[in-house]
Amino acid sequence: MLWIVLLASLAGGVLSVLLAAAVLWIPAPRMERLLPRLVSFSTGALLGAALLGMIPHAAEEVPGGTLALVLLLGLIGFFVLEKLLVWRHCHRHGGECDVHASSGPLLLLGDAFHNFVDGVVIAGAFLTSLPLGLTVALSAIAHEVPQEVGEFLVYLHAGNSRRRALLLNALTSLTSVAGALLGYFLLSEMQGVLPYLITVAAAGFLYVALADLVPAQRGRTTLPLALLDFLLLGLGVGVVALMSHAH
Repeated sequence: MLWIVLLASLAGGVLSVLLAAAVLWIPAPRMERLLPRLVSFSTGALLGAALLGMIPHAAEEVPGGTLALVLLLGLIGFFVLEKLLVWRHCHRHGGECDVHASSGPLLLLGDAFHNFVDGVVIAGAFLTSLPLGLTVALSAIAHEVPQEVGEFLVYLHAGNSRRRALLLNALTSLTSVAGALLGYFLLSEMQGVLPYLITVAAAGFLYVALADLVPAQRGRTTLPLALLDFLLLGLGVGVVALMSHAH
């Protein structure tokens, strides 16, 4: 059973990394033109994952007031973390600061939390029954793949090279395996922690989307580009909403 759990937890990450790798074939000048539009899709995907998938799932186990408090503390925690990361970045570069340099590490933490929780949930489903495990694993893959590709674009936006962004994408996917292993052996002790982990991960997604990506899209634009950004943001939300509904 353990090897089935591990394969299931790996599947979504492998597929998402392969799909993100396809972006490496896009020439750099074209990618520079496409990136602002793709970030709009990524913003929608992050908002959709947090508000339509992760938080409602956590709300099934945690009272609304407690959930709101954990979400607030998570947002404050990511705010403080960003300030520390920006301060460290400025200190290392003699006062020359790029606030967007912090979005990649923030998302890295939030994505690691999310994939870890996915791994735990997959392990629990397989321990309940094989059919339930397969159903949950397929649903997790369905919502993870578009989300991971969106996060790959955020790593690019944060200033990483395309190959480094792909490496970060792959590394965060591996946390699902850690979650599956820990869940398989220690699930009874972790059941009460899962909703809180999900909520903290959702706070990270919300913070990156609203504090970094949305402000980055402001500035001079044209009406057609503004409409395109709106449609792409809606597409990102819609794709994750469909996957969350299937989940």
